[in-house]
Amino acid sequence: MPTQGASGSCGGQTEPDDHAIGRSRGGPSTKIHLACDGHGRPLTTVLTGGNINDCTMFDAVLAGVWFPPARPGRLATRPARVIADKGYSSRAIRAHLRRRGIRATIPERRDQRANRARRGRAGGRPPLFDPVIYKRRNVVERCFNRLKQFRAIATRYDKTALSYQAMIDLATLTLWL
Repeated sequence: MPTQGASGSCGGQTEPDDHAIGRSRGGPSTKIHLACDGHGRPLTTVLTGGNINDCTMFDAVLAGVWFPPARPGRLATRPARVIADKGYSSRAIRAHLRRRGIRATIPERRDQRANRARRGRAGGRPPLFDPVIYKRRNVVERCFNRLKQFRAIATRYDKTALSYQAMIDLATLTLWL
């Protein structure tokens, strides 16, 4: 049930029921799912509770990606390559990227390797992985570090998800300037 902004007072956006606050062993937590370009500039952010799995939000993050194209024309929404960590290693994500013609550099989790080996020939080939390209994933970590230099993002003093998202948007705009 939307709690704030349903009347259109906040631009028609509605608050999630949990305000993007999840539960973990350490207490309440919020997770920022982020996509950035090769220069470490944020392209899109999605907020969820900290107990939400990364791979379930992949489609929402990828749907928000747009960037200036190499040639004049409309904005591009399909990156040439996705570099992600093991949290995004799943057959569904790899198949989605393959359908869209996007190359993926995602390391395979240990349990997935073991399951594939256990199945023998029926397990199929391992997905392609280039460790040299994967070294560029540190750009995302550096982007998170630059975002967390803003105290309001690192500590989340905001009560509602909309105000926290607004602070993240202000920080990302500052990083782009």
